[in-house]
Amino acid sequence: MTRILLTNDDGIQSNGLIKLEEALSQIGDVFVVAPASEMSGASHSLTLARPLRIRQIDSRHWTVDGTPTDCVTLALNKILSADEMPDICASGINHGGNLGDDATYSGTVAGALEATILGVPGLAFSLVARENFDFREAAQFAVTAVQKVLTEGLPDGTLLNINFPAGEIKGVKVTRQGIKNARPVISEHIDPRGKPYFWIGEEYFNTNAADGTDYNAIEQGYISVTPLKSDMTDHNALTAIETWNYLNDAELIQKS
Repeated sequence: MTRILLTNDDGIQSNGLIKLEEALSQIGDVFVVAPASEMSGASHSLTLARPLRIRQIDSRHWTVDGTPTDCVTLALNKILSADEMPDICASGINHGGNLGDDATYSGTVAGALEATILGVPGLAFSLVARENFDFREAAQFAVTAVQKVLTEGLPDGTLLNINFPAGEIKGVKVTRQGIKNARPVISEHIDPRGKPYFWIGEEYFNTNAADGTDYNAIEQGYISVTPLKSDMTDHNALTAIETWNYLNDAELIQKS
C-alpha cells in the first residue's frame, strides 16, 4: 500500500488539508504532520532557537508548533516508524496561489522541498483564489498528480509546484516561474499599551504573464505544473563569474 505524508502551512484545521487527505486516502495510507497554527510565509525556515512540541491527535495525525519544514523533518526522523516511511509527500492545498517569486516565501512549497531534500518526492498544491475556496477539483487532480509521480518518478532534487485556477479548469500546462512586480506595504499601528507594531503586506503592480509562465497558465484557466529544484545554482552565470579575476582583487585589498 502506498504511504503518503501530508503537511501544509495553513495549519492542521485547514479545509484545504482536509480535502487533500480525503482525496489521497483513496490511493494510500495517509499520515498528516502539520503545523499547530498558520505558518504562511514561513518559507524554508527551520526552528533552531526554541524547542518544538509534537502533539499526537490519533494514529494518523500529529501537530507540531513549528514550520512546515519542522513538520516534515520531524515526521521523517522522529514521528513515523520505519514501517510508516512515506513513498511521497504532498503539501497543501494552500489557501491562495504560490506563483512566481512567491514560491520562495511559501511554507507550502517548503514542505514539499524539505521532503525532496530528505529523499521523498514532494508536491506542493495551491488554489489561486482569495475567497470562496472550492478544493474539490484541486484535490481530485492531486490524486492524479501523486499517482503520476509514483509511476514516472521525478529527477533527483526536483519537486512539483502545482497551482489551480479558481473556476472552470481548461486543462494542464507545464510552466516556468513568472516574475511579480510588487513592493512591500508596511502598516504601523499602536497596541493597547501604547507601543507600535507593524504589519507587512504587498501592493501588486503587475506580473510577468508571458507565454509559458505559471501566471499565464492561471490567467488562461489552466492548472500550472512547475518543476522546481533544491539546487539554486544559476548555471548560466557560472561561466561568466569564472572569468572574474579574484586574485588581482585580493591583492588590491591587501595593499589598501
